[in-house]
Amino acid sequence: MAATTGTRLFTIFHGKFIGKDEFGNRYYESRGRRDAQGRKRRWVMYKGIAEPTKVPSGWHGWLHHTHEAPLAEKVTKKFKWQKQHLPNLTGTQGRYLPPGHLLKGGKRASNEADYQAWKPE
Repeated sequence: MAATTGTRLFTIFHGKFIGKDEFGNRYYESRGRRDAQGRKRRWVMYKGIAEPTKVPSGWHGWLHHTHEAPLAEKVTKKFKWQKQHLPNLTGTQGRYLPPGHLLKGGKRASNEADYQAWKPE
């Protein structure tokens, strides 16, 4: 679900645009309001469905006041072993189902940790 009308209005009146990430999410900081610790409030307006896993690490650090400025994509180097981002698939057809799950047939290979009923000698 996209941002609510209240969030959009709050952003128009109180937000200062800071930047945009590769997913199209837009980041804002309050112009004057501060939180209990004296820091300016920061938030993200997601493009499309609000999916928190779409916030890149550099922007995540900025949102949580770990960094004063968002880390550039060049600083957050991507390695060969890193995969492309996938949204949270919980509750969808693409979710992970372990071997032996009822929706995958309910059968799995036995292993040494399986329960063995005790039998008196």
